[in-house]
Amino acid sequence: MYAIVEIAGQQFKVEKDKKLFVHQLEASEGDSVEFEKVLLVDNDGQVAVGTPTVKGAKITAKVLAHVQGDKVLVFKKKRRKSYQKMNGHRQHFTQIQVETIVG
Repeated sequence: MYAIVEIAGQQFKVEKDKKLFVHQLEASEGDSVEFEKVLLVDNDGQVAVGTPTVKGAKITAKVLAHVQGDKVLVFKKKRRKSYQKMNGHRQHFTQIQVETIVG
């Protein structure tokens, strides 16, 4: 059984006990969170497609940790103008583990 769910503006394919990195959520470590924007549910070949969401379907997940991603370097340059600029940042992520899929 799997589902397509929208979390923080992005769509993810989730299965039971699967771990995901999503954009940072406003929840503490160890908390349980619910996602109700379920777009598709596949239960052993029986597919339910939402318009735009599946009625009564929800995903519950447990927040495992708040982490930072790899450093992304941004380099800007304009040739023959002696302009160079190097910048970088690390994106904040939340690691979650899917506990149940209801739908």
